[in-house]
Amino acid sequence: MKKKYRILVFPCGSEIGLEVNRSLRYSAHIELIGGNSIDDHGKFVYENYIPNIPFINSSNIIQYLKNLVNENQIDAIYPTMDKVIWKLKSNEDELGCKVISSPPETTEICLSKNETYKFFQNKIKVPKVYNSLEDIDNYPVFIKPDVGYGARNIFIAEDVKELDYFFNKKEKKDYIITEYLTGDEFTVDCFTDKYGKLRFAHARKRNRIKDGISVNTSPVEVEIKLFSEIAEVINASLKLRGAWFFQLKKNINDELVLLEVAARLGGSSALFRGVGVNFALLSVFDAFDIDVELIENNYRIELDRSFDVKYKMDITYSTVYVDFDDCLIIDGKVNYDLIAFLYKSLNEGKNMILLTKHENNIEGTLNKYRLGSIFDEIIIISKNEEKSNYISIRDSIFIDDSFIERKNVSKNKNIPVFAPDMIESLL
Repeated sequence: MKKKYRILVFPCGSEIGLEVNRSLRYSAHIELIGGNSIDDHGKFVYENYIPNIPFINSSNIIQYLKNLVNENQIDAIYPTMDKVIWKLKSNEDELGCKVISSPPETTEICLSKNETYKFFQNKIKVPKVYNSLEDIDNYPVFIKPDVGYGARNIFIAEDVKELDYFFNKKEKKDYIITEYLTGDEFTVDCFTDKYGKLRFAHARKRNRIKDGISVNTSPVEVEIKLFSEIAEVINASLKLRGAWFFQLKKNINDELVLLEVAARLGGSSALFRGVGVNFALLSVFDAFDIDVELIENNYRIELDRSFDVKYKMDITYSTVYVDFDDCLIIDGKVNYDLIAFLYKSLNEGKNMILLTKHENNIEGTLNKYRLGSIFDEIIIISKNEEKSNYISIRDSIFIDDSFIERKNVSKNKNIPVFAPDMIESLL
């Protein structure tokens, strides 16, 4: 497989878009392009980035994307939100490229909770749905958007007064009212290949949830067969292709009840990427009719998520001056964030100079930590000398743990200075 596929991820800053980036950025077969309607974290993550794409409900969105596909030689669009998936997959022929997803009839069912429950009501257990306020015979009830994902705009009504309060502010037709499920919640991450075969289905427990996103999750080790059986029923009922998932929650009787089916990967499916199952990469290869194989490592794993941090800064430089003791090596261990930055600088063709007051044999110490060939130049100075006297290149930056050294360099050389805790801003 020699061709490098150009993949537009849209919208690229959603939780799914960020997971697609993490999944595909190291593939030698893929060139990623991020696209957004509104600038968000995707702007900081995708090196190749296209802003100001019209919103998915814009009248010109298909024509706009068609032109963008043609101008940028896009081979496929990887849509990352349910409405976007349905819209683009329904217009795949007109777009002039592949849309990585299940067929449009499947995405349409998955888009609506109500349609999903109707479709599966005689196949697997679905929640009781109240079609009118008068039908409600038991409180509390759970209210959520019929179209949407995550825990956005959800509401638990404890009684009829709270129900009335909610719908005084909302359109009833946009929401679905179901029984309130009190038990544990699970996601089953799945992959179905181009032949319709379910190649992977493994449940994970949603241990901690924030804003509808599972921020702590771990594989299920009980009732595995039951989860697999439900996955097989869904796969046999819908025409699915590539990565998809479904969510279940236990009711008061400890029965698994369907919450939703989504024709896309889950943001926390990264848990299984950690054991070797890369849903996004498998989906890309499968979309281009390439047969795939899966390797799943066998060890315990748990995923915990928090906010990510990325920076953009308007500095340019050709040379990096960096300290050694308590900077590159801290408490006898390599500062791997700094090493990552130095190799990033190497990829960008920058000059790297070690400027140190190390008292022992520096070449021997570098070799001890297997760092002997990183630097273009090594400058060793005495303990009483100022490092600023040895910085001769104007378009450079200086990295050192010593505040006094940084202050002196900043004052005398007027170049950006960085402490070890600032390295993440350079990555």
